[in-house]
Amino acid sequence: MTSKTIRCGIVGLTNIKRGVLDQEYNNLQHYLATGENLGLYSANKQQADRFYKKIKAKNYPLSIRNDLLKIEKQATQIAEYWARLPMKGRKGGLWVALKPHCSFPPTFKIRESKLVLRNGNYILNICVEVETPKIYQAQSILAIDLGERVIATSVALVDDAYISPKFYGRSVRGIRRHYSWLRKRLQEKSLREVVRRVGNTEKRKVKDQLHKISRQIVDEARELKAVIVIGDLKDIRNSAKGKGRRFNRIVGNMPYFTLTQMIAYKAEWVGVPLVKINERGTSHTCHKCGSAGKRPKQGLFVCGTCGQYNADLNGAKNIAKRGLQAICSEMGLRGSALNSNLIGEAPRIQA
Repeated sequence: MTSKTIRCGIVGLTNIKRGVLDQEYNNLQHYLATGENLGLYSANKQQADRFYKKIKAKNYPLSIRNDLLKIEKQATQIAEYWARLPMKGRKGGLWVALKPHCSFPPTFKIRESKLVLRNGNYILNICVEVETPKIYQAQSILAIDLGERVIATSVALVDDAYISPKFYGRSVRGIRRHYSWLRKRLQEKSLREVVRRVGNTEKRKVKDQLHKISRQIVDEARELKAVIVIGDLKDIRNSAKGKGRRFNRIVGNMPYFTLTQMIAYKAEWVGVPLVKINERGTSHTCHKCGSAGKRPKQGLFVCGTCGQYNADLNGAKNIAKRGLQAICSEMGLRGSALNSNLIGEAPRIQA
């Protein structure tokens, strides 16, 4: 089984329904802060006691048990999906209209979900679980290199040829740098509340970009029937050592882990195989002859024998080669006769 969180905005609230949600949500915050129960629904109180042992933040999500949450598809003018939430004083629950960020699968199981209040709007994060799709017969490799200039570079290894190189997320670093500069200016003026709002805006913009990048990568892998090969994150941090505090900060702030997680769960959701490898040395090795090269500047790789290459693309090609070698080694095979539960039955990948 594999799980996924579907982010649903609650829309079309009447004043009465809004009042019921506000009362339940505020009662939760009051209970967590003081221990006094002003009328919190019993099951919601049990969930609060279960999850929130230490109270640090100002607001906490309302945790909803899976057996008390019901989702129905109803073709109404307000919304296509509706949810029934357990609320104090509402026998049978409170039905609210949902606007999900993606469609619900045809069949699924509901897990514990969270109701949160963001900028005055209620959002229901519904965790659903489905049977893991069968992994397809792999025919190629799609290698992903995580870097500093562009957050992700991909290249496909198909029939012993590198095709379809792509460079993702040039804007992510720009967004990070802009908001870092903006926060510094605001902090100098002691505008703490504005700094907080700016930080939330930055997170939303970056997360939106990461979702788009991860979706494009997984969609390409499905189209090529490829195994996604991605490097271990430890070497990303190591690559910044000895390059100064400013460069360390840039690399440290880039959301590599978040992007990797998004790629992983999106791949698992649709049955795309994924392999992580140690990418040490891939950024300083020529993908053609295997000799050590130099990087006179961040985006350039120079091999004394083969010439110049884009540094990110060179790293992605090395990851593709190393990924193929790792898969063959793991299976104790040589050449292209791979057969593994990890990457599907009888994949046809050229060595």
